[in-house]
Amino acid sequence: MQRSEHRILTTHTGSLPRPPALTQLYARRARGEPVDAAAIEAAGREALQRIVPAQVEAGLDVINNGEQQRDSFALYIRHRLTGIGGESIRTTFADIDAYPEFKAEFTRQAGGKEAVSNTALLPAAIGAVTYPDPRAIEAECDDFAAALAPVAGRYAEPFLTAPSPGIVAAIVQNRHYDTEEAYLEALATALAVEYRTVVARGFLLQLDCPDLALERHCSYRDRPLGDFLGFVERVVAAINRALAGIPRDRVRLHVCWGNYEAPHDRDVPLAEILPILLRAEVGGLVLPFANPRHAHEVRCLERMPLAADQVMVAGVIDTLTNFVEHPEVVAERILGVAKAVGDPRRVLAGTDCGFDTSAGRGRVAPDVVWAKLRSLAEGARLASARLFPAAG
Repeated sequence: MQRSEHRILTTHTGSLPRPPALTQLYARRARGEPVDAAAIEAAGREALQRIVPAQVEAGLDVINNGEQQRDSFALYIRHRLTGIGGESIRTTFADIDAYPEFKAEFTRQAGGKEAVSNTALLPAAIGAVTYPDPRAIEAECDDFAAALAPVAGRYAEPFLTAPSPGIVAAIVQNRHYDTEEAYLEALATALAVEYRTVVARGFLLQLDCPDLALERHCSYRDRPLGDFLGFVERVVAAINRALAGIPRDRVRLHVCWGNYEAPHDRDVPLAEILPILLRAEVGGLVLPFANPRHAHEVRCLERMPLAADQVMVAGVIDTLTNFVEHPEVVAERILGVAKAVGDPRRVLAGTDCGFDTSAGRGRVAPDVVWAKLRSLAEGARLASARLFPAAG
């Protein structure tokens, strides 16, 4: 995992806007309508070929496939695992339920979109969960490598994402295993196929783990904090088992409180979960510090520092508003993170979350997304001039 040795490197958190036609195909499939698998495959590959050079042109250093060939950051896995079927009912978010007027508007807006939902039409685990055939992830890696070839030498490092066992367990509810621990273990074993493949193919692995914060105000909303922290501990332990044999400097771990615009005043404080997150055998954390509910929590890094070999990928761009952050604002945020971490070489600048974590659910217009990413790159340049004056 490259560090910001001479300047602040830039990256993002995974999903980027998908073309409308591809989104429509994914949404139709999610609703159970007949969709030609070959059409989805071709549209996804075409979108990938466009999204990779677009990241380079925006000034990003650590880039990915934009999750173009997946319909959701987590639910794509239902097409790769055995034992998935039936139906799950996702618990609603406490902060949305607390504001009935907001909830009505939130529901109205969501209902008017052609999109794939991470909260409705969800499958369950109804049999033994395994990952029987690695050809899907191998093909995704092949396609990404091919898309990277034309921009060789113009980026610093490539990464691919994969979901944590915990977020899959939260969305795809257990109807088969006797205990949560057994279900997490099965998921960890299955998902390890993807984890190992991504790293073996030379890509950084980013684990997407919103469950490690989000589930406090979702599935654990009416339970004591200690119960939720126990869940976080069990998931981190499962992640560590799944990562066995993978060098920690090839893995970064993303945690957030849910990529949706809402009050978020029921979120668990970062200070409660950070000590457990630091037990993960990963080379870096990816945390959101741009959104107005958690920006101040960068100070937690002063009291609970990263391990000496870890980096911080700091969210300095909000993925839920169409405001384009001024480069000077971005630079100030980066400077604050560098101060808290204590070493700018261990800081990368990124986004709070993905821009289209579930196809069609993105809140930011595609042209604004790219403007925000260009501002990220310019803000990192300004911060670098102040943090690495000798390099300039």
